[in-house]
Amino acid sequence: MATTPEQLDKIALQLDQIIGQIQQQDIESRDALGHICPMYQESAKNLLHYSTFRSFDARLMQKGLKQLGLTRLANAEGNILASLINLKSVVNSIRGNMLQSPENDFLAIGAGKRFLIKHTDYLFGDSNRKRRVRIMVTQPTEAAHNYGLVLEMVKNGMDCARINCAHDGPELWEAIIKNVRKAADECSTTVKIAMDLAGPKVRTGSVGSVPGVTKFKPKRNEFGENVGPAVIVLVPDTGLILGPNAIPMNESWLKQLKVGDKLDLSDARGKSRQLEVVEVQESKVRLQVEKTLYLKNGTRLMPRRKALQEVVVSSLPQMEQAIMVRVGDVLQVTGIEKHGTLPKFDGNGNLIEPGKIPCIPPQIVDRAKPGALVLFDDGKIESIVEKVGNGFFEVRIVKAKEGGSKLRAEKGINFPSVDLGIMGLTEKDKSDLQFVAQHADIVNCSFINSEKDVQELLEQLELLGVRDRIGIILKIETKAAYKNLIGILLAAMETKHLGIMIARGDLALEVGWKNMGMVQEGILSFCSAAHIPVVWATQVLESLAKKGVPSRSEITDTASSIKAECVMLNKGPYINEAISLLDEILSNMEGFREKKEVMLPRMEW
Repeated sequence: MATTPEQLDKIALQLDQIIGQIQQQDIESRDALGHICPMYQESAKNLLHYSTFRSFDARLMQKGLKQLGLTRLANAEGNILASLINLKSVVNSIRGNMLQSPENDFLAIGAGKRFLIKHTDYLFGDSNRKRRVRIMVTQPTEAAHNYGLVLEMVKNGMDCARINCAHDGPELWEAIIKNVRKAADECSTTVKIAMDLAGPKVRTGSVGSVPGVTKFKPKRNEFGENVGPAVIVLVPDTGLILGPNAIPMNESWLKQLKVGDKLDLSDARGKSRQLEVVEVQESKVRLQVEKTLYLKNGTRLMPRRKALQEVVVSSLPQMEQAIMVRVGDVLQVTGIEKHGTLPKFDGNGNLIEPGKIPCIPPQIVDRAKPGALVLFDDGKIESIVEKVGNGFFEVRIVKAKEGGSKLRAEKGINFPSVDLGIMGLTEKDKSDLQFVAQHADIVNCSFINSEKDVQELLEQLELLGVRDRIGIILKIETKAAYKNLIGILLAAMETKHLGIMIARGDLALEVGWKNMGMVQEGILSFCSAAHIPVVWATQVLESLAKKGVPSRSEITDTASSIKAECVMLNKGPYINEAISLLDEILSNMEGFREKKEVMLPRMEW
């Protein structure tokens, strides 16, 4: 259906309103942009222009423009005012009104794209790859010792190496950095070092430990038939356990064992079992058992050969307890007790006392409100606050795995609807930042919720003398951060090298799964308006990196990451396969899409 003159008049009127509002906002914000770094002045103005544009509902106007075959402004955020003014001229021309466009100070069409490319190069360095989108890879501990692993990462397409300060320590970080720099030099390319500050993570505390128990299970086929014995490896007790089937034992006793020796025992369930020595090496002894065996500390191994003495298993590590929660269960989250406790039941299975699990940091419990949603373990367990007390609150579980979910220590806790009052760098962050300032190119900052958090980070970088040298990537992972995104961007534009990371895992929990698509697109659009590069993070090719085989949904998600300027991969045993595939997907997709804009090359059938 053709656009009527009345519809054209409405489109022209709305364009006038939007342009007028932007021009008024320009006047009002002139002094407020004085703190912005000169290289971001035009970008900050365009961000505010785009923010004003998005305060209007332009959908009806877009439908009318589509009928005319004109731009719908869907990809115009990089230079929004110029696009609006050009569009107004075209619409007026169609209306027969050839009024001259007013003089305006705005970015020309195409300038926003050039700014974004320049800012991306400032942050990640000039790239000699054929693709526009960079690849960031989380470094495993192994990267400190295995130069070949790192070299393959660089060869396969890694542009930025990410080190998570929540793990390992300065000695290993430095070894990883040394290997990355060496590999980059060998490949004659640029690989930036980005280091993550952990931030004030809200997590579960300990539920206490129990004596270690290790299960050994024979191999079975698909019919449940035994096809091979369980294997046990005894190693010298050096304080380390070498693999899941290794049991530390007295070294001098181990050296007396011979192939064919048999050991009798009563396992943790009181079942009689017999172990047979099948291989003896200098540093380990391999045994086998035909039936399932549970070994625990205190288990006596009784050799049948008289020359050998009995020995007691004593060095199995303590096991962290877990609380099993099911839908309908009550769980107490406490800020008082150092250790949690398991739930207590009477003889009929009725709950006497709910399980308790500590919250770290403890002051968070005082923020809970009745009716609030609380998520545990990356959203695998959902609950609703039912009761708030002095130093604790109680939740009722509303989602868990069928049969129950185990809740352990060090699992994340999310409060999507609660202001937790957490802000700023932790003492560990400040300590780690000293190392980052000396060795890294980029600092990734977690838990940024407001302009104040950005200012504190910039002040710390100023104290360390690296504010204008080191790049910063701000992780958007909370509902508050999304809500304050424009202010966060403007505050961060005081520095020279800037990026935003969409931490999709935590952010999805905060804003809700049904809203995540909309929120992700919003972040991409506003960062594009600010000409700020975006890092697309969390679970990209996760199955491939961890298991060696990608899922279909992962491939689709990876193709969508072309909308960003950098894609982050997490570590896994198949990380190099993941890097190689991501490099190929991104390179192929760039012929069909440039950021959000669909490209139309000639199809080859």
